[in-house]
Amino acid sequence: MVRLAINALKPYFWENFTVSDKVFFTSDYVSFFKELAANNHKDWFDLNRKRYELSVKEPFKHFVQYLISELSKLDPTFENLEAKDCIFRINRDVRFSADKTPYKLYSSAVISPGGKKSRSMSGVYVELTPEHVRVYSGVYEPDKDEIYDIRSHIVSNANEFSSLINEPAFQKLYGMIRGEKNKILPAEFKQSATEQPLIFNKQWYYFAEFAPETIEKPGLDELVVQCYKTALPVSSFLLKSIN
Repeated sequence: MVRLAINALKPYFWENFTVSDKVFFTSDYVSFFKELAANNHKDWFDLNRKRYELSVKEPFKHFVQYLISELSKLDPTFENLEAKDCIFRINRDVRFSADKTPYKLYSSAVISPGGKKSRSMSGVYVELTPEHVRVYSGVYEPDKDEIYDIRSHIVSNANEFSSLINEPAFQKLYGMIRGEKNKILPAEFKQSATEQPLIFNKQWYYFAEFAPETIEKPGLDELVVQCYKTALPVSSFLLKSIN
């Protein structure tokens, strides 16, 4: 399997890649992670490290860099980003986890002006797994003051917020705003929360999900950019209160 996959990639080395092809990954991207799921240990990974670099690491790096260049056309704050600042390592942090398997079973990146340090996304978080393609946006890790500011902004602009989250294109692609909630709110928010339950949230994020076959198809980059555009009105509303 390993030899076959690497041989299949020989004409696909990245020094010969042209973005006009618009296909960033071969079928071995998904195959690699499926096999890793059954062999999630260092010995197997070391034997397959070259395959990982050819089928996963390098294609994903080029995909992310290409997305950065496309998003930069829409917003110049993306211009100085580099893929390496956006991509998360495949190694899991197992220090405080009961699950000691060393490797993640997907590739992911935050394409946002703050890169991996972003707690709120004026861009997108992309996750490519053997189970799905997901594109996230919104506010994921606001601090206590930011949570208060977002809630206040929603209360003060309730009609605008409701209109944005119920806009047909947003609903079709993202469906709903997600996130953990508080059971108890400050008194000043309680009345408004009866009409808008999302005030209980302490996170406001949303994701679009697509079939894993999307990874190998042309136009994956265009799909992610469209997700960014569709999320932008809601994301801008949320970020306006904390930026």
